[in-house]
Amino acid sequence: MRVARSMGVDPATLIDLSMSMNPFAPDVASVVADRVRAIDRYPDPGDAERSLARAIGVSADRLVLTNGGAEAIALVAAQQPVGEVVDPEFSLYRRHLRAIEVGAPRWRSSPSNPLGRLVDRRVDGDADPVGRQGYDVWDEAFYPLATGEWTDPTLHDAAVWRLGSLTKTWSCPGLRLGYAIAPDEESAAAIRLRRPEWSVNALAVSVIEPLLDLTDLAAWAQRIASARSALTDELNRLGFRAEATQANWLLVGDDARSGRDLRSDLLHHRVLVRDCANFGLPSVFRVAVPHPDRMDQVVGAFRAVAAGR
Repeated sequence: MRVARSMGVDPATLIDLSMSMNPFAPDVASVVADRVRAIDRYPDPGDAERSLARAIGVSADRLVLTNGGAEAIALVAAQQPVGEVVDPEFSLYRRHLRAIEVGAPRWRSSPSNPLGRLVDRRVDGDADPVGRQGYDVWDEAFYPLATGEWTDPTLHDAAVWRLGSLTKTWSCPGLRLGYAIAPDEESAAAIRLRRPEWSVNALAVSVIEPLLDLTDLAAWAQRIASARSALTDELNRLGFRAEATQANWLLVGDDARSGRDLRSDLLHHRVLVRDCANFGLPSVFRVAVPHPDRMDQVVGAFRAVAAGR
């Protein structure tokens, strides 16, 4: 919205690929419209937490619904404020942790953000909390869209925190829906006490069950992989350095552009991408997989930029 306003254009005309949302999500707006009367009452997340826990396959006593994945990160960081973060990694971990220390509980995303690589816990993970002040944290915001499963099955019985983002899965950034799966019931109870009262609004709570009924993670992951591959091939043919990931985005660079800003050039064609410079990846851009209906327009924007070299 801010970018569109700064350009003086209608946000509806801007293809925002800086947000890595599910391009095949159900029509959340119509589900919300059917439940708008929920705003007449205070929210009670209990039934929604039980439904979501059942879908994921975890105990409802360990799942805590949050106001987006960002609140899940903030709550867990407040509960165990010292952690280890190995960059490049999502910036909110460092923002909310009080201290970063080697050997502290490790915070990581899988697939990693921004690299888009799934983490193999058996090779890259250490979920043993012995000798640590807390538990490792696995941010699985993009895991369902990468794999077609809610959570990494190797984490099922592990003593770790798992964080999720329904915002990403259902492409509803304005609705704010996330969750934390605690390593045990006591830890879940502790962050419920930290969670502000009614932080997840009644409208958001009311749509969880109907959206679960419309969810097909396996089909979405397959369609995303196909669209990601097609876009990667197209951009490489145009001379960009496009790298497919295991997530719902690809990484794009352009070594031949003599320092020109790909993000700014694409904006002239109403396509917004994410600059990865603040991840420590200069001249690399994260490009979310668009819906097939927008694919021709996105490829056309890259083609126009390539022609302007």
